[in-house]
Amino acid sequence: MISEEQQELVAAVRGLLAKRDARAGVRKAMDTDLGYDPQLWAQLCEQVGVAALAVPEEFGGFGAGLVESLLVIGELGRTLADVPMLGSAVLGVHAVLLSGDEEACARLLPEVAEGRRTLAVCWASGRGWDDFGVQAEGETLDGTAHYVLDGTVADTLIVVTGTGLFEVDPTADGVERHRVAAMDPSRALSEISFTATPAHRLGDADPAPIIERLHRVAWAAVAAEQVGAAEYCLEATVEYTKSRVQFGRAIGSFQALKHRMADMYVLAESAKSAALAAAFAVAEDAPSAAEDVWVARRQCSESFSTIAAETIQLHGGIAITWEHDAHLYFKRAHGDAELFGTPRRPAVRN
Repeated sequence: MISEEQQELVAAVRGLLAKRDARAGVRKAMDTDLGYDPQLWAQLCEQVGVAALAVPEEFGGFGAGLVESLLVIGELGRTLADVPMLGSAVLGVHAVLLSGDEEACARLLPEVAEGRRTLAVCWASGRGWDDFGVQAEGETLDGTAHYVLDGTVADTLIVVTGTGLFEVDPTADGVERHRVAAMDPSRALSEISFTATPAHRLGDADPAPIIERLHRVAWAAVAAEQVGAAEYCLEATVEYTKSRVQFGRAIGSFQALKHRMADMYVLAESAKSAALAAAFAVAEDAPSAAEDVWVARRQCSESFSTIAAETIQLHGGIAITWEHDAHLYFKRAHGDAELFGTPRRPAVRN
C-alpha cells in the first residue's frame, strides 16, 4: 500500500493532468519537434516538483525516491503524456547518481530537478538493450544508440557503454540526432550517432552492477506506466458500455460483456500489485528485486496488451478510427512491451 503522502502526490498529478486536458494535448504534441507539451512539463515541475522527486536533497531535489517517481509515471501513463519524466527525471537521474560522480551530480542534477535541463540515456543497439550501441575508446565514443527517449531535444546525453557511463554535450563534434518513426506515435524515439565524439567519463565504478540496476529501474518504470494506461482503458470501457445502447439496453448490462470487463479488472488489479511490489523492491534494493521485476514486466505487459485489445473490441467500430484514443493505447501497449527489453527469469530460490 502507498502512504497518505504518496496518495496526495498521485491526486495532485492527476488533478493537474485533468486541468490541462493532457490526453487531448498528446495529439497536438505528436507532430512537434519536442513531442510533448512543454507547458505541461513546466507546470508539473513548478507546481508538483515531479522532476525533483528522485534527486537527493544535497543536489537540489526532494529526495523522495523511486517509488514516488513511479507513481507519477503511472499517472502520466493514464494520459499517454510523453513528458521527459521517464527518460530524464527517472532513468537519466538514476544513471548519473549510480555513476558515483559527485561533481557531475552537483553540476547536472539541480537543473534537472528544476525542470531546466533534460537528460537522455543513450544505450541500446539496433538489436535491443542487451547490446550497447556505442563503444568507448578511452574518452572517445563511436556508434549509434537506438530507441533513445527525448533524444533529439535533451540538453545532456548520458551514454551507457560496456566500459562505463559517459556525459556528452549534444552539440559536440560527431554527434548526429534524428527522430525515428515508431509504431507508437505518442512516444518520441530517436537515434543518436557518435563519430570520434569527445566524452566525459562519469565515475570509475564497475559498470556491470550500474547497468543491472538501471535495467531494473527502467523495467519497474515501464510497469508503472502500463498499469496507469490499463486502468484508464478499463475505466473508459466501463463508462462507454454504460452509455452505448443496443436492442433498447445499455450494452454494459449484457452478461457476456460484464464477464469480459470483470476479466479486465482482474488483470488490471494483478498488474497493479505486481508493479507496486517491483517498485518497492527496486527502491529498497531487496533480495527479491530481480524476481519481482521479472514478474511485473511479464504481468504488466500481458495485462496492458490484453486490456487495450479488449478496449477496442468493446468500443466497437468507433475504436478503430483515428479520432478515438483507443488505438493510441493499443499502440502504446505494444511499444511498452518491447521498451527496454525483457528481463531473464531469475533462478529459482530454495
